[in-house]
Amino acid sequence: MRERGPLAGRYPAVALMVVLALTPYLVLSAALQPVMPIISQQLHMTNSQINLAGGLANAGYALGTVLSVQLAQHLPQRRLLVVYATVLVIGSVLAAAANGPALFISGHILQGLCTSLLLIAAVPPLVTGFPPGKVRPTAVILNLSIFGGVALGPLIGGIQAEANGWRPLFWIIAGIAGVALLLVVLTFQDVPPAEPTATRSPVAVGLASTGCVAAFYGATQLLIHQSLDASTLAPLTGGLALIVIMLIQQDRTKRPLLSVRPMTSTLPVAGVVGAMSAAAASISAIALIGVLLQDRFSPLRLGLLFLPEFAGAVITAIVFAAVFTTRALHYFALAGMICLSAGIAIVAASVPPSTAVTLIGTALIGLGVGASVTPALFIAGFSLRNIALQRVFAIVELLRAVAAFMVTPILLYIATTVSSRTADGIRTGLWVCLGISVGGTLLAISLYVLGGVRPPTPALPRWFGGDSAWHSPPLLAALRRRAGGSPPETPKA
Repeated sequence: MRERGPLAGRYPAVALMVVLALTPYLVLSAALQPVMPIISQQLHMTNSQINLAGGLANAGYALGTVLSVQLAQHLPQRRLLVVYATVLVIGSVLAAAANGPALFISGHILQGLCTSLLLIAAVPPLVTGFPPGKVRPTAVILNLSIFGGVALGPLIGGIQAEANGWRPLFWIIAGIAGVALLLVVLTFQDVPPAEPTATRSPVAVGLASTGCVAAFYGATQLLIHQSLDASTLAPLTGGLALIVIMLIQQDRTKRPLLSVRPMTSTLPVAGVVGAMSAAAASISAIALIGVLLQDRFSPLRLGLLFLPEFAGAVITAIVFAAVFTTRALHYFALAGMICLSAGIAIVAASVPPSTAVTLIGTALIGLGVGASVTPALFIAGFSLRNIALQRVFAIVELLRAVAAFMVTPILLYIATTVSSRTADGIRTGLWVCLGISVGGTLLAISLYVLGGVRPPTPALPRWFGGDSAWHSPPLLAALRRRAGGSPPETPKA
């Protein structure tokens, strides 16, 4: 008999564990902006150091997606969860108790790294490890907890900044991480490594590690120095190039760590395009709006202006439950991209926006991101066998994190340098966000059309039986048929 905790196999306890493991850093990433000046003052941190903490924490989050898959192949996965949750608690305590830059930066990096390690290790088993009837509430819980947590971040940060403090927020985050660790232990169910005979992939992990750290460091330097010199462009472009090389290497290797090749058919590519463009556009737009309005409103009032974003996330979670197992899942993702584009356009056309315009814009952005990113993830996941979900999730989260956390500092740089007036620069940045959102939407639609895809209904029994939930034709399959060629077979995961 394998070791089991007293709550092992209990769906509510396992689902709560996943939510509490993911939300601390996701909330903190959105709540950090209002309290950064207070942290900087009390810990005697320079602007360079405070931005470096955020940039390297985001790099850790991106890197953890690849590292988690590698470790899961060769080591017992649930034991790894205990290690990840323990280190998350340690990192959270270090950040909360920090008396100087070194401890704070180290703790915050561990928070970012361990959150993605937990995400990739814990979420796929929650989806596939319970009966098919649980997959719908699981999808809704993930959608609401991830995007709801991010949406609440500005308000939580505003409340803390209004009290002229930051440690209470970080100690609460540490407490939540501690409860998550307790639930990891209580729900423990020892399981073997995913694939002990799998080839180790030091090249992929090395490329991902170097690429993420370099790219996010370069993006951070862009904000700090406000100049496009070699010290900024070299790590930024070099890091992105290494990430692309890693994906190409994984596509061509015989025994890859990440399921890149099976992801190159119509529906997974459309899903990844949707998730990346929605994440990049929404997070950048919210950051730009925050910078635009920070001098007009107190941190608390500014946080309240972003509260409709959370309401949008709640509404989309409810609708998501209704459409999740139908072909309307595809149209739901499309509607989300349209709402996201509309929200950005409304604010961009009214810079500086009134209170009413800001409330409407953030509500539409919340509806948009909640209805697009998670549905796009499942559109990609349903196209492959469920055994590949962990690797699919890792690819999507890596690309989503790079898109979201890399585009934001670039657009903030544009907003502060393209014009002598900050409002004009931010307007330009918001129009770029709109271009990313609309461009991603049109590209995803084009992939459906050129692939000859009519939105299918997911066959969940077949997916849980080990096959894909639907057939995803090769890229440009319809175009190739019209040209008289035979499209290649879609690779199997």
